[in-house]
Amino acid sequence: MAVTTSQQITRYYDSFQNTDVTFTKDIIQALMLNTRQVFIKCLGYQWPCIIYSTSMIGAKIITNLQDSLKEALQKSNNTVSLRFSFRIPDKTDPLSFFVSARVVGMAPYGDPEKGMNFLHLQYTQRPPDDLIERIGSLLEASISSQKRRDERIVITPDTMKRLRLGAKTAQCTVSNVPRKGIIRDISFGGCKVIMQGIPKLLMEKPALVEFSFEDPTETLSIPGKIVRHEPVEGRDDISAFAIQFGEQSVPINYKMRISEYLRTVRSTAVPPAAPAGNAG
Repeated sequence: MAVTTSQQITRYYDSFQNTDVTFTKDIIQALMLNTRQVFIKCLGYQWPCIIYSTSMIGAKIITNLQDSLKEALQKSNNTVSLRFSFRIPDKTDPLSFFVSARVVGMAPYGDPEKGMNFLHLQYTQRPPDDLIERIGSLLEASISSQKRRDERIVITPDTMKRLRLGAKTAQCTVSNVPRKGIIRDISFGGCKVIMQGIPKLLMEKPALVEFSFEDPTETLSIPGKIVRHEPVEGRDDISAFAIQFGEQSVPINYKMRISEYLRTVRSTAVPPAAPAGNAG
């Protein structure tokens, strides 16, 4: 993730503190939540749990409400700590921390005989900046993907570095036929790829674009369709094809990457020079 300033952390907290993020498979992958190292702790003991959702002021978890946990909650006046754990690329040790909370509600989850329950936690203090940054950047990406859907990023060596894009080439599958392509530009809503093909035969055809990034384990495949084409100067055998992504098919991880780039560019842009004043 890009370096986030304390001012940006405060803005995230002020803007999104009450917004819940549900941990779907897509969200877990985007935030790199280490689900096997998540648990609640009470009176020095710990119990495994699943984080169903979180905001910056509370969380909903699913856990087996064993007798030992019930007793601990009673003795601690429902005070617990929720442990978060996130994987970090290129590092062996995850980022882990506790958030102090109180259990303010509970309800059965699923088959009552299995003893699983929803526990509603209310944080007793502002959570660590690391959690605010992750949740804030995710929510910001969701908003930016709507407001700035068609804002294009031309692929250059500089933008590749900022996006951490591993290659300018992309694997494109059009109507189940794989093709090699060169990415010309990308946006939240689509991309433009230079590749071989007869334009009139490829228009409106379904296309799957596979992006590769610097992390060798991370590839993103996004489905869409070819909506227009442009000639490439001096070449008759290739064209630039605009691929529009399906709005519900764009991974949040991709949105976060584009949003982070746009935010970084905006924060490092050189402000326009002030007009020169008249000599006195």
